[in-house]
Amino acid sequence: MALLAFAIHSWADIVRTNDVFCPPGHYCPTTTQKHNCSDGYYCRKGSTDEKKCFWKNTCKDNAIKEDLTLYGIVLIAILSFVLLLVYNCSGLFITIQVKMSSRARKKAAKRADKSVAARDRWKLAKELAIRHEVEMAESFNTPQQSETSYYGGLNGAEASANGSNNHENLTQVHTERLGRAYNQIGTDRTMKTNNDKLSFAGVVSLATEDRPQRPMLEVAFKGLTLSIGKKKLLQCVTGKLSPGRVTAIMGPSGAGKTTFLNAVLGKTSGYKKDGLVLINGLPESMLSYKKIIGFVPQDDIVHGNLTVEENLWFSSCCRLSKGMSRSHKVRVLERVIESLGLREIRNSLVGTVEKRGISGGQRKRVNVGIEMVMEPSLLILDEPTTGLDSASSQLLLRALRHEALEGVNVCAVVHQPSYTLFNMFDDFVLLARGGLIAYLGPVSEVETYFAGLEVKVPDRENPPDYFIDILEGIVKTNIRGNVTPKHLPLLWMLHNGYEVPDDFQKDLGNINTIRELYTVRSISSEQSLAEQTENTDSVHHNVRQSNKSLERKTPGVFAQYGYYLGRVAKQRLRESTQQAVDYLILCIAGICIGTIARVRDDSFGVASYGYTIMAVSLLCQLAALRSFSPEKLQYWRERESGMSSLAYFLARDTIDHFNTVVKPIIFLSTFYFFNNPRSTLRDNYLVLLALIYCVTGIGYTFSVWFELGLAQLVIFCNSTCCAGSGGH
Repeated sequence: MALLAFAIHSWADIVRTNDVFCPPGHYCPTTTQKHNCSDGYYCRKGSTDEKKCFWKNTCKDNAIKEDLTLYGIVLIAILSFVLLLVYNCSGLFITIQVKMSSRARKKAAKRADKSVAARDRWKLAKELAIRHEVEMAESFNTPQQSETSYYGGLNGAEASANGSNNHENLTQVHTERLGRAYNQIGTDRTMKTNNDKLSFAGVVSLATEDRPQRPMLEVAFKGLTLSIGKKKLLQCVTGKLSPGRVTAIMGPSGAGKTTFLNAVLGKTSGYKKDGLVLINGLPESMLSYKKIIGFVPQDDIVHGNLTVEENLWFSSCCRLSKGMSRSHKVRVLERVIESLGLREIRNSLVGTVEKRGISGGQRKRVNVGIEMVMEPSLLILDEPTTGLDSASSQLLLRALRHEALEGVNVCAVVHQPSYTLFNMFDDFVLLARGGLIAYLGPVSEVETYFAGLEVKVPDRENPPDYFIDILEGIVKTNIRGNVTPKHLPLLWMLHNGYEVPDDFQKDLGNINTIRELYTVRSISSEQSLAEQTENTDSVHHNVRQSNKSLERKTPGVFAQYGYYLGRVAKQRLRESTQQAVDYLILCIAGICIGTIARVRDDSFGVASYGYTIMAVSLLCQLAALRSFSPEKLQYWRERESGMSSLAYFLARDTIDHFNTVVKPIIFLSTFYFFNNPRSTLRDNYLVLLALIYCVTGIGYTFSVWFELGLAQLVIFCNSTCCAGSGGH
């Protein structure tokens, strides 16, 4: 009992002894036991058991703590080597992948040329055989054998031959898919050459089993008016945008061109809307068809850290029908690349402001190609020729005209086109200030219409620019009758027999020759009236037929998640320099905090925890801003086109989890070996893992809510608060 009382007094009486904790170099399993540390172990102040040294020579007999600084330096060297290796190998991996893809593409192109030639020979032989069969049937006056049964054997033989070839090349599946795609592309080239001079009605009649016709979308307006408050942005718009036509929208600044595009796209929320918008003759919402509508914004919203082909391929994978084969998607991709003149730069990075890539004109064509590869039924473009030279503009317009030949309804806002470029459009919409239509009809008839009003375009003047100058009052001209430029929209209403709004009733008295102006009629310059009626009926018939196939089922969330995951992985590999900088800063932060905030056993090293929380949370939140802030515009564009927001977020979050797992290791590789805290490496890692996971989510939130500069300020304040709460 006396021994127990002495032991209790010696441990608990702070006046008689300083051993409030078990002294360093010893460990105390109970309050009455104290043992020296064994060889190869160390015991810090207050230890209840001895800790095994990381390496025997890192601690001595009765060691208070082990010295791990040397191992920390070695680990830093290893990490630096690994980061350098990953950085170099990432670029090498991408280069090898591009070369393999290019090699497979060239090989498939050669095979496609041979296949196209063989197909031509086969078609010729088939035609000769059919002709011979008909002649034989007529000669002998016997029942003619059906073409299908007669050529079933030939088709079967051809399929058998193809099957044997496929069997011999089972290891080249990717090349075979490209080969089939190039095979069809060769046919497309021939058909395009033959169809360049055909009208739309003629092309509509062309339907083959290899080239399914796209569903058509006709947009009609009847008395459409959009206003905000008392201000009318668009007034009494009546007309239509027809499939198979390329329409140019022009007008002075503030005339409502953007508002008109919003009306076409169905983005009328926030506006007071009057009138009707008809889709294929039905009063439906345009938003229901967003998966078959392509919109090319004025700004070139593309991914700068992807190549031209990767930008286009991703759009085609996510937005084309999920039942479409890979070879068909490759065919679409190759057709767009060829039509837009992007073949030479297909493997070049698009580039950003910081890192130079392709030229501005090429970037503009990539911007258009992103929408063309999804094979839209309605293609809307906002100033696609701005910043392009004459040759590039004509190349782009030829590509759009080819899309129109496929049945696409193409509508573009253009600014000051050349006379040659203007004549490449089919229809022309001229908007006056206040959102009024001054002309909506064929390009070939616009000069005839204005000539009927005694408005003649002078020699060497560009007609659309001249008409806009008249609307703006820059050019003074004598319009027929007592008419001023502001009356031109009214004349267009009277010319077409549209109802005149109450706001314009008072202007009717100012027009002396109202009856003559009313009877002005336009005449087709390309076709006779009978041909025009026939073609219109053909188009309307095909529009009605296409109503059944307007719904497109694109890949689901999980499929898009896979596409997004591959894209984000490529982007991260190309951003390896930035990743290496992030890791380097974490290493430096670990060295600084581990060296400055030395652990005191009396306080259990609580001071270093506050610094750690502040540094790690600040650095990881700033890095998390780069996940969403730089690509907000790209995200909104993809979201508006019907792509999955959930797949987009999950893919980026999945890739960021790599950093969530690795960054604690990077930080602790320096901090732990320079600071040597009381807690184990495993415990430190788990705590930092949870911390980084939480602050990354906070960084996501700030990047979505705020602009980049404000988000950085908010993150700094948040990290300071976290450090303050963690230090007490």
